[in-house]
Amino acid sequence: MDFNPLSPEVTANPYPYYTELRNKAPVIWLEPFQCWALSRYADVDFALRNPQIFSSSVFTAEALGDLNPVPEVPWIVDMNPPDHTRLRKLANKGFAPRLIRTLEPRVQAIIQELIEPIRGQSEIDLVATFSGPLPTIVIAEMLGVEPERRDDFKVWSDDVIRATGRPTDEAERDQIRRSEAELRTYFEQMIERRRTEPGEDVITALVQAEEERDMLSSKEILALAVLLLLAGNETTTNLIGNAVLTLLNHPDELAKVRADPALLPALVEEVLRYDSPVQVIFRRTAQEVELEGGKIPAEQNVFLLLGSANRDERRFPEPDRFDIARNPQGHIAFGYGIHYCLGAPLARLEGRNALEALLFDCLPFSCATERVEQIASLIVRGPQTLPLRFDTAGA
Repeated sequence: MDFNPLSPEVTANPYPYYTELRNKAPVIWLEPFQCWALSRYADVDFALRNPQIFSSSVFTAEALGDLNPVPEVPWIVDMNPPDHTRLRKLANKGFAPRLIRTLEPRVQAIIQELIEPIRGQSEIDLVATFSGPLPTIVIAEMLGVEPERRDDFKVWSDDVIRATGRPTDEAERDQIRRSEAELRTYFEQMIERRRTEPGEDVITALVQAEEERDMLSSKEILALAVLLLLAGNETTTNLIGNAVLTLLNHPDELAKVRADPALLPALVEEVLRYDSPVQVIFRRTAQEVELEGGKIPAEQNVFLLLGSANRDERRFPEPDRFDIARNPQGHIAFGYGIHYCLGAPLARLEGRNALEALLFDCLPFSCATERVEQIASLIVRGPQTLPLRFDTAGA
């Protein structure tokens, strides 16, 4: 069967295609991408749990090609132990759970700043006015970015994500290159400043991070900062957007949450399973491997379809049913093991607080368009825009 994750049909709704893959071709060769794809939960889970077999190679950099903003060093998601172990241990010092927990009051304050102008409006684009700016502001403040550069950061982040869609239009590629150059220059200058002018931010923590006389190089800090910017923005933006769109398509579940705010954490987890913000991650086989769905030779690039694995009926009963009461324990929306998403606690915190504000501090809303355009990306899934109409008549 033919399967192209970048086709408009798959971008609009990949899940029927995933079902067909799991049932007919759970291990499939994708000729246009020169790689294999795994769609069943058991196979994806096995790959995540066995990094010695499914190596984190330089595939991300290869996929971005000349649009890679940091070509000099591997991305941490493309590293294997012991290099990954060293970098992750040092990076954890700038993204420790205790730091994330202290952020909640500030996250709530930012949410209220964004919600205030929405009140009284009859229609908004959720992505442009709320779900996009929120994580941009949060991660920018964590990195030590000046408030006046927030808009630049959002443009840079969006453009780098656009690169994963493999655009062919040369004007679009030139715009991406300009954004990447600006982003890189900004971070390089900030890293050097933090060596002599430390602040209370993640960049300073990364500059000062040391473990057994081992420190991060400027290029490694640059790559980490870019990755945190991308992951910190896109994952949370899409988590919020996917959650709102899913709730609007499931009014009975929406009513349950409105009646009981204690369901918000369960809502976040079920959205992560049902419509995963990150759909695909990359691996490379270090040896020939026999899987439940088939065999893959050594030295092959592999797509792990997280979005499909989280809808596998072999792991989650009635997987296409959105059910807040479900316990989706074991979902792999944030990966698993040594490459488990560094920003997962922050995404959950932002998602939970953002949805609470939208559902309980705003008027009831509905979708203001019949068709919601999805982001054209190989990696992430979420609405490009999400027009909402508020019920001002009942105010």
